[in-house]
Amino acid sequence: MDLPTLGTALGSLAAVIALIVGLSHLARRTGRLPAAGSRRLEVQEALPLGSRRRLLLLRCDGHAVLALTGGGQDALLLLPREPR
Repeated sequence: MDLPTLGTALGSLAAVIALIVGLSHLARRTGRLPAAGSRRLEVQEALPLGSRRRLLLLRCDGHAVLALTGGGQDALLLLPREPR
């Protein structure tokens, strides 16, 4: 690979990275992307039911979810929203 081709490739790569960074910054400022550090999924409680099974109370985007994990078959149950 000769020097002008390598320079063109590196310049194009730098332009694409700058475009991605600029667009993500713009999307965060306009509210299209969540701010860094904000989380959509939260484990509120975990209850061990034995040596392998666990019952988890999760909150995802304002919805409460019960998850039973650790056995041969996992299960999810979407709980109704709390009245405001």
